[in-house]
Amino acid sequence: MADDAQPCPECSQPLKSGGLVLSKRDDDDRRICRSLWQCVDRHTWWQWADRPEEALEVCPIPELFR
Repeated sequence: MADDAQPCPECSQPLKSGGLVLSKRDDDDRRICRSLWQCVDRHTWWQWADRPEEALEVCPIPELFR
């Protein structure tokens, strides 16, 4: 595993970037990108691109990013 690759919270495999997804954030009503992450076991996670210190969240629509 590369030193800078974060592990999947579910299986500990390295995560690879899947790009950015433009979304509307409810707490501040802004359009912000989410960073998309996926491991080899196809666990799909995302987080707000402008808040990298926050924990990864399970992506509720992983079928859109296969």
